[in-house]
This record gives sequence, C-alpha cells and structure tokens, in this order.
Amino acid sequence: MHSSLKVTIFTLFPQMFTGVLEESILKRAREGGYVDVRLVNFRDYAVDKHKTVDDYPFGGGAGMVLKPEPLFRAVEAVLAGRRPGEVPVILLTPQGRTFTQRIAEELAATPEWMLICGHYEGFDERVRQHLATDELSLGDFVMTGGEIAAMAVLDAVVRLIPGVLGNETSSAEESFANGLLEYPQYTRPAVFRGWSVPEVLLSGHHAKIAAWRHRHALFRTWRRRPDLLAAREFSAEERAWLARWQEGDWSDIDVPE
Repeated sequence: MHSSLKVTIFTLFPQMFTGVLEESILKRAREGGYVDVRLVNFRDYAVDKHKTVDDYPFGGGAGMVLKPEPLFRAVEAVLAGRRPGEVPVILLTPQGRTFTQRIAEELAATPEWMLICGHYEGFDERVRQHLATDELSLGDFVMTGGEIAAMAVLDAVVRLIPGVLGNETSSAEESFANGLLEYPQYTRPAVFRGWSVPEVLLSGHHAKIAAWRHRHALFRTWRRRPDLLAAREFSAEERAWLARWQEGDWSDIDVPE
C-alpha cells in the first residue's frame, strides 16, 4: 500500500483549482490515493464581520497588503498544534527562490507541506518572518496571484510520486530530470511532408538509440540552456562531443536546431 502525499493550499480563490484537480494526472493521482489536496480559503479565518483579508500598507503606497491574522489562524488551524517547522509552509512569491526540478524532487519526498497563495501587493512581513518556512517563485515575472504557481508546483511534484505515471521511466527521461533538456521525440508516420525520422530510431538497436538520445539531449542543452551544464561532471565521451561541437563540427547531430 502506497503512502499519500498531503498538500494544503491556502487561497482566496479555491474555485480556480477545480479544473486542474479534476483532469489528467492530478485527477488520477487523487483518485488513486497518491495525493490528498486540501483547499483552504483563508478569508474564512478573518477576524472581523466583513471577512477582511487585506489593508492599506503602513507608510503609504499603492495597493493592498494581506493581513497577518487570517493567514496565521488558517495555517495554525490546519497544523493543529504542530509548529510550522514540523510541516513546510511555503509562500509563493516573486521574492522566493526559483522553483526547480530538484525542489520538486525534495517536495515529492516530503510527506506533507503547505502552499500559501498571495494576492494584491504581497504579504505582511510577519507572515514571511514568523509563519512561512520557505518561499518559492516560478521565475522573474509578475502574476496576479499565487494560484497558478501553486498548480504548477503541485503538478511538477505529484508526477514524481512512484506509481502516478504508471511508466516510471517517463519522468526520469524528461527535461531537467537528469540535468539535461529532453532529446527530440518522433512518432508515426516515419515520413511526413518529406521530413524523415532519424534512421537510428527505426533500427530497433536499443544501445544505439540510447546513445543517440543522450548525445542529442546534451547537444540541445548546450545550445539552448548552457547554464544547466555549469555544474555538470562530464564523462570522457561527453567532453569529446562538446569539444567537437565547439569547433563547429556538428556532423554527429542530425536534428537541426
């Protein structure tokens, strides 16, 4: 019997998650008991009769800031006596560290964690200092709120849970899983509008196909995302490939970039 990942998402717009949780991989993962997703509207934990969750910033300025009381009350209700350090409480904010495949792997191995979706001009700093244990960002761009970021994090993590995808090699071979972009993929027909699939992929020779895929994954990464190679330890074969490409010899690459 597999264990279930438990994720709590604090949001002002829980209805935004209906579609993504009821389709595709996330739906199957939930129905299969691999993940338990709880949506909490922290407006329900506001302390006044008007259910106010935001207010003007001290010191002036444009926009509204999320108040601390509703968020503290909501998170503490779910923690039920536990401390934030016992369960990761993650703010989704542009100020957070950039979400990566490595972080997704870490979260997939963590039995329970929480995401807080921001809105307006951000959080009261006391939420950041005394409630959150981590902060994540999808990248250097501005979004209306944290809901779409929460969906992205959830999707990236859940597909890593053993059994969710069915074929365990699927997630291992995709972009970023091994530090490289994914190699080019093809399917039928073998010839489409005069464009042919590389011969090696039709050969049935598994070792040659594996070598072709690895070489093209490295080449694509070198061309498109060289930053991903900065900390990589290269094999002798990989170093030979890179040296040849850097000299302008791409004769071993048969998929145009």
